[in-house]
Amino acid sequence: MKKPAQKTRAPRLTHLDARGRARMVDVGMKPATEREAVAEAIVRMKPATLKLATAGKAKKGDVLAVARVAGIQAAKKTSELIPLCHQVPLSSVQVEFEAKSGGTLHVRATARCAAQTGVEMEALAAAAIAALTVYDMLKAAERGMRIESLGLLRKSGGRSGTWTRGAR
Repeated sequence: MKKPAQKTRAPRLTHLDARGRARMVDVGMKPATEREAVAEAIVRMKPATLKLATAGKAKKGDVLAVARVAGIQAAKKTSELIPLCHQVPLSSVQVEFEAKSGGTLHVRATARCAAQTGVEMEALAAAAIAALTVYDMLKAAERGMRIESLGLLRKSGGRSGTWTRGAR
Protein backbone atom coordinates (compact mmCIF):
# COMPACT_ATOMS: atom_id res chain seq x y z
CA MET A 1 0.00 0.00 0.00
CA LYS A 2 1.36 3.40 -0.99
CA LYS A 3 1.75 6.12 1.58
CA PRO A 4 -0.05 9.34 0.72
CA ALA A 5 2.28 12.02 -0.55
CA GLN A 6 3.18 14.53 2.11
CA LYS A 7 2.47 18.12 1.25
CA THR A 8 5.52 20.29 1.64
CA ARG A 9 4.94 23.89 2.43
CA ALA A 10 7.05 26.40 0.58
CA PRO A 11 9.34 28.37 2.88
CA ARG A 12 8.01 31.79 3.83
CA LEU A 13 9.94 34.54 2.10
CA THR A 14 10.84 36.98 4.86
CA HIS A 15 11.67 39.82 2.46
CA LEU A 16 8.00 40.06 1.45
CA ASP A 17 5.18 41.47 3.56
CA ALA A 18 1.66 39.96 3.71
CA ARG A 19 0.75 41.73 0.46
CA GLY A 20 3.85 40.49 -1.38
CA ARG A 21 5.71 43.81 -1.26
CA ALA A 22 9.46 43.93 -0.72
CA ARG A 23 10.57 44.91 2.77
CA MET A 24 13.68 44.89 4.90
CA VAL A 25 13.37 42.22 7.59
CA ASP A 26 13.19 43.63 11.14
CA VAL A 27 16.00 42.00 13.13
CA GLY A 28 15.72 44.42 16.05
CA MET A 29 14.56 41.81 18.55
CA LYS A 30 17.19 39.21 17.66
CA PRO A 31 20.26 38.90 19.86
CA ALA A 32 23.63 39.74 18.35
CA THR A 33 25.74 36.60 17.94
CA GLU A 34 29.11 35.76 16.42
CA ARG A 35 28.61 34.90 12.77
CA GLU A 36 30.85 33.71 9.99
CA ALA A 37 30.31 32.91 6.32
CA VAL A 38 32.64 31.44 3.71
CA ALA A 39 31.95 31.79 -0.03
CA GLU A 40 33.83 30.75 -3.12
CA ALA A 41 34.02 31.65 -6.81
CA ILE A 42 36.05 29.81 -9.41
CA VAL A 43 37.81 31.55 -12.28
CA ARG A 44 38.79 29.30 -15.20
CA MET A 45 41.51 30.45 -17.59
CA LYS A 46 44.40 29.13 -19.62
CA PRO A 47 47.33 27.88 -17.52
CA ALA A 48 49.57 30.60 -19.00
CA THR A 49 47.11 33.29 -17.86
CA LEU A 50 47.00 31.83 -14.38
CA LYS A 51 50.78 31.89 -14.29
CA LEU A 52 50.69 35.64 -15.05
CA ALA A 53 48.36 36.16 -12.11
CA THR A 54 50.26 34.08 -9.60
CA ALA A 55 53.67 35.43 -10.64
CA GLY A 56 52.54 39.06 -10.40
CA LYS A 57 53.55 39.57 -14.05
CA ALA A 58 50.28 40.92 -15.51
CA LYS A 59 50.39 44.22 -17.39
CA LYS A 60 48.04 45.86 -14.88
CA GLY A 61 50.13 44.81 -11.85
CA ASP A 62 49.71 42.38 -8.95
CA VAL A 63 46.38 40.78 -9.84
CA LEU A 64 45.83 38.88 -6.60
CA ALA A 65 46.75 41.81 -4.34
CA VAL A 66 44.34 44.13 -6.13
CA ALA A 67 41.59 41.47 -6.24
CA ARG A 68 42.00 40.84 -2.49
CA VAL A 69 41.50 44.55 -1.71
CA ALA A 70 38.54 44.74 -4.13
CA GLY A 71 36.88 41.77 -2.40
CA ILE A 72 37.32 43.31 1.04
CA GLN A 73 35.94 46.61 -0.21
CA ALA A 74 32.93 44.82 -1.75
CA ALA A 75 32.11 43.11 1.55
CA LYS A 76 32.14 46.51 3.27
CA LYS A 77 29.73 47.94 0.67
CA THR A 78 27.31 45.01 0.40
CA SER A 79 24.35 46.80 2.00
CA GLU A 80 24.78 49.62 -0.54
CA LEU A 81 24.68 47.17 -3.44
CA ILE A 82 21.91 44.76 -2.38
CA PRO A 83 18.72 46.72 -1.62
CA LEU A 84 17.26 44.72 1.30
CA CYS A 85 20.56 43.70 2.88
CA HIS A 86 21.30 44.94 6.41
CA GLN A 87 24.47 46.84 7.15
CA VAL A 88 26.53 44.69 9.51
CA PRO A 89 29.56 45.63 11.61
CA LEU A 90 32.22 43.48 9.98
CA SER A 91 34.99 42.39 12.30
CA SER A 92 36.99 40.59 9.62
CA VAL A 93 37.04 39.94 5.88
CA GLN A 94 39.64 37.67 4.33
CA VAL A 95 40.07 36.87 0.64
CA GLU A 96 42.37 34.00 -0.33
CA PHE A 97 43.34 32.48 -3.66
CA GLU A 98 44.31 28.94 -4.56
CA ALA A 99 45.71 28.14 -8.00
CA LYS A 100 44.88 24.65 -9.21
CA SER A 101 46.20 22.71 -12.17
CA GLY A 102 44.64 23.30 -15.56
CA GLY A 103 44.15 27.05 -15.13
CA THR A 104 41.68 27.14 -12.26
CA LEU A 105 41.77 29.83 -9.58
CA HIS A 106 39.66 29.36 -6.47
CA VAL A 107 38.68 32.63 -4.78
CA ARG A 108 37.57 32.09 -1.17
CA ALA A 109 36.16 34.87 1.02
CA THR A 110 35.45 34.69 4.74
CA ALA A 111 33.43 37.36 6.53
CA ARG A 112 32.89 37.63 10.30
CA CYS A 113 30.80 39.85 12.56
CA ALA A 114 28.88 39.97 15.82
CA ALA A 115 25.42 41.05 14.73
CA GLN A 116 21.70 40.30 14.61
CA THR A 117 21.89 38.98 11.06
CA GLY A 118 24.36 36.94 9.05
CA VAL A 119 27.25 37.79 6.75
CA GLU A 120 26.53 35.40 3.88
CA MET A 121 25.92 38.23 1.42
CA GLU A 122 29.15 39.97 2.43
CA ALA A 123 31.18 36.81 1.83
CA LEU A 124 29.46 36.22 -1.51
CA ALA A 125 30.00 39.83 -2.59
CA ALA A 126 33.68 39.61 -1.65
CA ALA A 127 34.21 36.39 -3.64
CA ALA A 128 32.29 37.71 -6.66
CA ILE A 129 34.05 41.08 -6.85
CA ALA A 130 37.47 39.54 -6.26
CA ALA A 131 36.79 37.13 -9.16
CA LEU A 132 35.57 39.99 -11.38
CA THR A 133 38.71 41.95 -10.54
CA VAL A 134 40.87 38.99 -11.56
CA TYR A 135 39.01 38.95 -14.87
CA ASP A 136 39.38 42.70 -15.35
CA MET A 137 43.10 42.66 -14.67
CA LEU A 138 43.77 39.68 -16.96
CA LYS A 139 41.35 40.32 -19.82
CA ALA A 140 44.12 41.78 -22.00
CA ALA A 141 45.82 38.37 -21.84
CA GLU A 142 42.64 36.29 -22.21
CA ARG A 143 39.05 37.35 -22.81
CA GLY A 144 37.73 33.79 -22.69
CA MET A 145 38.06 33.38 -18.91
CA ARG A 146 34.96 32.18 -17.07
CA ILE A 147 33.76 32.92 -13.57
CA GLU A 148 31.87 29.90 -12.25
CA SER A 149 30.33 28.34 -9.19
CA LEU A 150 29.79 31.37 -6.98
CA GLY A 151 28.29 29.94 -3.84
CA LEU A 152 28.18 29.77 -0.09
CA LEU A 153 30.37 27.02 1.37
CA ARG A 154 29.58 27.45 5.07
CA LYS A 155 27.84 29.73 7.52
CA SER A 156 27.69 29.67 11.29
CA GLY A 157 25.99 31.61 14.04
CA GLY A 158 22.48 32.83 14.63
CA ARG A 159 19.33 30.88 15.30
CA SER A 160 19.82 28.49 12.37
CA GLY A 161 23.29 27.45 13.58
CA THR A 162 25.89 26.00 11.24
CA TRP A 163 25.26 25.08 7.63
CA THR A 164 27.84 23.47 5.35
CA ARG A 165 27.44 22.85 1.61
CA GLY A 166 26.98 19.15 0.96
CA ALA A 167 26.27 18.27 4.61
CA ARG A 168 22.96 16.58 5.37
